Amino acid sequence: MTTAPISIPSNPTWLRTLYFTRAAFSIAWVALAFTVASASPLVASVLLVVYPAWDALANAVDARQSGGMGANPTQMINVLVSAVTTAAMAVAVGRGMGAVFVVFGAWAVLSGLLQLGTAVRRWRHHGAQWAMVLSGAQSALAGGFFVKQASGPAPMLQQLAGYAAVGALYFLISGSVLLYRERAGQQALRG
Repeated sequence: MTTAPISIPSNPTWLRTLYFTRAAFSIAWVALAFTVASASPLVASVLLVVYPAWDALANAVDARQSGGMGANPTQMINVLVSAVTTAAMAVAVGRGMGAVFVVFGAWAVLSGLLQLGTAVRRWRHHGAQWAMVLSGAQSALAGGFFVKQASGPAPMLQQLAGYAAVGALYFLISGSVLLYRERAGQQALRG
């Protein structure tokens, strides 16, 4: 089995910008989950539907910037998985937090494994992917935990917000490492 080569974007700062943007989105999502959503079931429902939709969009834009869907099969599948999850989440929010946790957990497992695959493919060309590898693996493990929690006592949105907060941290780390490497490379050239 051969792996499709990963395309390197023409704009070398693209991946760093993407990671910082994804971190900022997740931080805002977590802040809303712990504040406004705790008092408003409507806001909580919107946040739950928006989260996988954002992941689908971010993966689609990233794949496009990185050579297209054909060159990035794990992201192409992740876009599809996240889009289907968005629709499933729209249904699950009307059925209660147990259903939400099953949908969110299954999505976290699948998208985490696909993120892990993308990070492994990118490692050689971009470096700084160790945090994305850890993030993908942790997402898959957390997803299994969420599915198990679905049948337990009163799962809450804030538990999912903790997951998003950890994801934001991983994106911040990856973006920061890429920024550091970029600046160190520029200094070496000026040297």
